[in-house]
Amino acid sequence: MIKKVGMTVRYSIFGYLIGEGFRNVFKNKKSTVASLIIMFATMFVFGIFFVIEENVNHITESVEQQQGMKIFIYDEATEEQTEELGNKIRNMDYVNTCVYQTKEEALEEVKRMFKDRKELISTYEGENNPFKAAYVVTLTDLTKLNEVQAQVENSEIVSSVQVRSDTIEALIKIADGIRIISIIIIVILIFISIFIITNTIKLTVHARRKEISIMKYVGATNGFIRWPFMVEGMIIGVISVLISALILGSCYNFVINKIEQALINMINIPLLTLQDVFGTLIIVYLALGIGIGALGSAISMKKYLEV
Repeated sequence: MIKKVGMTVRYSIFGYLIGEGFRNVFKNKKSTVASLIIMFATMFVFGIFFVIEENVNHITESVEQQQGMKIFIYDEATEEQTEELGNKIRNMDYVNTCVYQTKEEALEEVKRMFKDRKELISTYEGENNPFKAAYVVTLTDLTKLNEVQAQVENSEIVSSVQVRSDTIEALIKIADGIRIISIIIIVILIFISIFIITNTIKLTVHARRKEISIMKYVGATNGFIRWPFMVEGMIIGVISVLISALILGSCYNFVINKIEQALINMINIPLLTLQDVFGTLIIVYLALGIGIGALGSAISMKKYLEV
């Protein structure tokens, strides 16, 4: 019986704290609206940089799976030596795929590249084929390209190794640069959000400072006083998140389609769809919104709980 009464009291207190948090939101309409607008803008910008970073990571991973090196083999190499080299390459660390390309397939590839000017390669048929057989290798990590290249060049049947090192290094630098910029901006936005929520809750706390003092004197715990304000901050955070996610989600696919159309001749990699990023975005959004709201409220309450 006593246990049931204790549980009932705890549920009543919990309901009171949650209810007070909601009442504070609607009671302080001006400060709440101001916080929502600024918090929404902050979360929306955060969302933009988040989806940019996710797409950059996706493009980098896709290019890593496509880019790599072309390992040319001497014409004098035997079939056994060629096969042995292929097995060696496939067993190396960081190798994603290893596909053998014959001299004839290399010629066909060049023909496709110069399909509008076939006369340039018309004399390269049969025994006049100047191209070498090769292994086309892609990697799981482009930063390990030099390491893999050094192992391959040791083979006596390898004529040369062709890599697009400048393109790969440029891609890695761009991706790393965007990641660093995104992280810096995200951290700045988090601090701005905490500052906004803190000052908004401070207005509410200041208006009720006498009530808080009386509650302290009659024995109310800091947690009992603090929780309604923390709930208020979390509610503001969640509402801002939902509005930001709704607007960002409605604009995302339209913008991505336009970008893909503009870049279709530069990269043949589809960008992430809304379904690909939305789940992760919502989780990160909610964690940030609730965390920032709760932390901002806790900071704003500290002064008034020191009675």
